[in-house]
Amino acid sequence: MRAVLSIGTNQGDREKLMQSALDYFAADTVASSQVYATPPWGMEDQPDFLNSVIIIETDLEPIELLRRGQRLETRAQRQRNQRWGPRTLDIDIVAVYDEHGTELKITDFNLSIPHRWAQDRAFVLVPWLDADPKATLYGRPLKEYLDELEEEEVAAVVPHVKGSEKH
Repeated sequence: MRAVLSIGTNQGDREKLMQSALDYFAADTVASSQVYATPPWGMEDQPDFLNSVIIIETDLEPIELLRRGQRLETRAQRQRNQRWGPRTLDIDIVAVYDEHGTELKITDFNLSIPHRWAQDRAFVLVPWLDADPKATLYGRPLKEYLDELEEEEVAAVVPHVKGSEKH
């Protein structure tokens, strides 16, 4: 199966945390975006995020992939105190495709694929298009979703300059 993962961080050493997630999935990664600096979404009174999208090939079932991502978040000392609040590491499964390229739909208590807000978030769409310019979601090109978002929101997703972290 092919899975699209969105990775984000806005707490601690963001560059190091982002790199740890990218390294964790490196052996399975078939495409990746650059790292982007992005404003917070949902709860705006918090530090900016670093975001990236990677596309992996895996034999894992989606629920096991979710659990692996959550274990990595736990190792990064992620706290789940506030919805859309600050986090050391966030790994979301955005979409999953079978071996024929068919988008899978999964809805259960623990997991909803495709991610229910992916099409509304520039911080997911911009990196995803960077990783896969031909990507689609719900059968539509990602560019169409980006065109429906506010220009300012899309323009605020900018390439991150490595080493620009404030310590």
